[in-house]
Amino acid sequence: MKGKSCRGNRICFGRYSLQALEPAWITARQIEAGRRAITRYARRGGKIWVRIFPGSGKGSPKYWVSVVKPSRILYEMGGVSETVARAAISIAASKMPIRSQFIRLEI
Repeated sequence: MKGKSCRGNRICFGRYSLQALEPAWITARQIEAGRRAITRYARRGGKIWVRIFPGSGKGSPKYWVSVVKPSRILYEMGGVSETVARAAISIAASKMPIRSQFIRLEI
C-alpha cells in the first residue's frame, strides 16, 4: 500500500467529502458503519455516495476489505448545508480506523 491514490482522489458527485490521509484496509463493517452514521445525521434531504467498495481476495474469507491509500475519497455528500455535512462526516470519520479530513469542493 505504498504511494498515494491515483484514482478516486477527486470529488466527482457531491460537494463535500471525507478523504483518507493514511493507508489501511477498511472492512465492509466499517464502511457500513460510516454510511449509517452519515445517513442518520443528515436524514433531511441530501445524497450520499460511498466511493469505496470491499472486495474479496485469495485465502480465508474472514471479512471483505477495501484497500485505501492516502488521498482516496471515502464518502461524498451533496444537497445539505456545510455545517450539516461537516458534522455528519466527522461522525463517519470517527468510525474509520485511519486519519481523514473533510474536503469542500471549490466552485
